Amino acid sequence: MHTAEHLVNRAMVNRFGCSRSGNTHIERKKSKMSFLLPHCPTAEEVDRIVAEVNEVIAADLPINYSYESAENLEEGISLEKLPEHASKTIRIVRVGDYDKCACIGLHVEHTAQIGKLVLLGTNWDEDKKSFRIRFKLEGTTWQ
Repeated sequence: MHTAEHLVNRAMVNRFGCSRSGNTHIERKKSKMSFLLPHCPTAEEVDRIVAEVNEVIAADLPINYSYESAENLEEGISLEKLPEHASKTIRIVRVGDYDKCACIGLHVEHTAQIGKLVLLGTNWDEDKKSFRIRFKLEGTTWQ
């Protein structure tokens, strides 16, 4: 599920140019993520996000890790979500050439182990301009 979070984040960033989710709740059975967007995504846009994530899962990309100095990270890797007193050596998780970010979570070895992302629903908060997506995984082969 944690690797799926990376994929949903990247798909949303790619599609809408937004930041990665600032409000994420990952659970084994279902997860939810919220994104700040200028408008509510259309049903077609949501379908395209789900399709993109499932295409990446089916591509069976490898998950790799590296440990890098916080002062010399490559462009595009944010440290915003790390604790204030985090180590100066940061673990970078790469999902093939699709996504990379600083992360300490558990991941599958390759994306096909995720199974399939299934959309459970979405919500839009017009006042906050916040889009929430809820999903689960089916057919996962990783425990």
